[in-house]
Amino acid sequence: MAALTIIIADDHPLFRGALRQAVDGIEGHVTIVEAGDFDAARKAAAAHSDADLMLLDLAMPGVSGFSGLMSLRAEFYSLPIVIVSATDDATTIHRSIELGASGFISKSAGIEDIRNSIRVVLEGDIATPASYKGAQEQDPDMAELIGRLRTLTPQQNRVLNMLREGLLNKQIAYELGVSEATIKAHVSAILLKLKVDSRTQAVIQLSKITMPLVA
Repeated sequence: MAALTIIIADDHPLFRGALRQAVDGIEGHVTIVEAGDFDAARKAAAAHSDADLMLLDLAMPGVSGFSGLMSLRAEFYSLPIVIVSATDDATTIHRSIELGASGFISKSAGIEDIRNSIRVVLEGDIATPASYKGAQEQDPDMAELIGRLRTLTPQQNRVLNMLREGLLNKQIAYELGVSEATIKAHVSAILLKLKVDSRTQAVIQLSKITMPLVA
């Protein structure tokens, strides 16, 4: 296997160590980049544009639930992302895949199972726990909402997440280094894409898929 670059994004040092152990056992030379919060994960993805894979904790500091996956998926569309979480019910696994994850690894999995899942994704397939049988039924309203959210640009994703945090346009403009008029334009585009009339309604739509999760 050729040289690989894998980003491990998890806020628990002990579990990052377990993931590193699993990755170290993969054949060939592997460069491992670690990130302890969501901002560091995003910076790592930007700094390593040729990365082969990111292992992403679903409950990272600086992000809520699936919004982190959505944001990274929009900004780094060619980077395979495998979700790693202790919350491993069928709905969470299905939602992860539906939002663009290339696989899902339960934190209860053994080192060899984690390693095998990584190999599956590196070979171009989607890896899920053996116990996962797929979603029982598709919620058409949720599928439509996810489709709308996936049309947001990376910057619109960031703005929407900042709206969820309660930031005003002026504060968002300062954080992103752009004008307040630019933020207003992004907010208008977000409302149009989500087919809602207010910032509050947009945040409510986002919260429907960013449910609280256990790390």
